Parts: sequence; structure tokens; C-alpha cells
Amino acid sequence: MSTAIRFVRRGISGFVLRRVLLGLLTLLLVSVIVFAATQALPSDPARAILGRTATPESLAALRKQLNLTGSIPGQYAHWLKGFVTGDFGNSLAARGEPVTQVLGKRLENSAFLVLIAGEVSIPLSILLGVLAARRRDGPFDHTSSLLMLALAALPEFVVGIALVVLFGTTVFHWLPAVSLIPPEDTPFQHLKALILPVATLVLAVSPYIARIMRASMVEVLESDFVEMARLKGMPERHVLWRHAVPNAVAPAIQVIALNLAYLAGGIVVVEFVFGYPGIGSALVDAVANRDLPVVQALAILIAGVYVALNLMADVATILVSPRLRTSLR
Repeated sequence: MSTAIRFVRRGISGFVLRRVLLGLLTLLLVSVIVFAATQALPSDPARAILGRTATPESLAALRKQLNLTGSIPGQYAHWLKGFVTGDFGNSLAARGEPVTQVLGKRLENSAFLVLIAGEVSIPLSILLGVLAARRRDGPFDHTSSLLMLALAALPEFVVGIALVVLFGTTVFHWLPAVSLIPPEDTPFQHLKALILPVATLVLAVSPYIARIMRASMVEVLESDFVEMARLKGMPERHVLWRHAVPNAVAPAIQVIALNLAYLAGGIVVVEFVFGYPGIGSALVDAVANRDLPVVQALAILIAGVYVALNLMADVATILVSPRLRTSLR
């Protein structure tokens, strides 16, 4: 038994190592694309900092200070070295303020919003998928499937605007239409302002998880081992939650990871709709102001979230699936 466990651990460790190396390679390629794309933009960081009245001498001195006078590969190597060591550079729009200070509070706000949306959407989606599969071809199944299809077809900004009209402005006035949080406050102090953005994100990602969970549950409920558990006289509740759900949740893990990664990137639109001070509005402002260091940092951070979530999803899928654990021995 201990030998088998060592084999499984060794197989999982090798798989994780390969996935980490592949993730690092992916991030390296993303960094090349992001740096090349931002370098191709028609903007001069030195002039953006000093303004139009800057003299040629001051522009040349600042370009040298910002390492903009060397070759493109040299600039990329310098930028990548700083990024690896935690130095994301200085914001052009904030007059030389470090990017880490510009984004620090916004990252905290966005992480809190994504965390709350994930904690609500994942259990809710799994529960809806399980109930729809358990009541297959019934009224609940048909109604929930139709509702999930309709929500999946709607862009998140449409859902957000509809919620604002319904609960914040025209119909009811129960919730604030915008989610403004002062820089000195934390999101915990303005939970009421987070209800509409969180609801928008939940409605944007839940349909996909619920649908894949339903399909996986339908397949598992028709399997032989579930039928055998029923023939043994096991209560239906135990059959459903102890046998069917753990085996059906493995395919849903990948979809959950993709949707959480979508929350990290798709939150841009939702934050812009509600005026929420997170990385979404920061990215919009940085693009409008040609603040290249902030754009580069946010692009790499979002890509890193995608890679990390996919890695965790792959590992979690193996841990909950006996068939995949056996294949790694």
C-alpha cells in the first residue's frame, strides 16, 4: 500500500513539475507578446512624463534614465529582469510613482470581488447542476436549462446594466448603482455596494459551470457503480452526494478554473460599468493614458492568474479522479 502511494505521489509530482515548467514557458511567451505590443504603440513615455514643453535635452536624459535608448532586446531583458525581481517600473501617468503602489489597492479590491463571486457562484452552480440532473427532463430541469442558456448568451455588461436599472435606478432603489470605494477604505466597509457587481459576475459564470455539472451528473447517475449502490439499499441521498457528485465534479473543475480565470480578466468590463476601483478601471485608465508600465504589469498578472488556476485545476482533477491517479503510476 505504501509503495503504491509513493508511486502516485511521484507521478503527481512529475506531472506538477511539467505543468509548472509549461506555465513558465507560457508566461515567457506572453511577456514577449505584451512587450512587443506595447512597444509598437505610437507613444513616447519620456514625453508623456515631461509634457509637450519638454526640451530635447531633458527628453534625452529621461529616456536614458528609463532605459529607452538601448536596443529592443536589451530593453526587454531589462524589463523582464525587473518584473521577475518584483520591480514593475514606474507609472507614467502617476508621475513616476511605482506601479506596485499604483496597483496595490486596486489589486486588493479586485481580489476581494473575485473571491466573493467565486464563493457564491461555484457552490450555487454545482447545486443547480446536481438538482437538474436529479430531476432530469422535469419542470425544474427544463426551466433551469432555459434560464442558463439565456444568461450564457448575455454579455456581462448587459446583465450589469439590467441589474442597475432593476435594483438601483428605475424600478427599485434598493442598492447603489455605482460601487465607489474611497481609497482609504476596504471593501468590507462597503458590502452593500458590492452586491450588484458580485451578482453580475455570478450570473456571468454560473451557467457554464451548472451546465457542465448537469451533463457530468447525468452520465454518472447512469453508471454501473451508482446502480450497484442503489441495489445495495443505500439511501438515495447518500448515493447522490457520496458517490455521484465526487465522481461528477472532476470535469466541472476545469470549467470552474476557466471561469475563475475569466473573472480575473473579464472583471474589466464589470468594474467599468459599476465604477469599481479595481484592476479593470486601472487597465482602462492606463490604456487611455498610454501608461505602458501599468498595462504591461496588468497583462502579465492576468496571464499569471490564468496559468496558476489551470495548474491548480489539473492537480485537483487528478486528486478527485481515481482513474487519472492510476494512469500516473
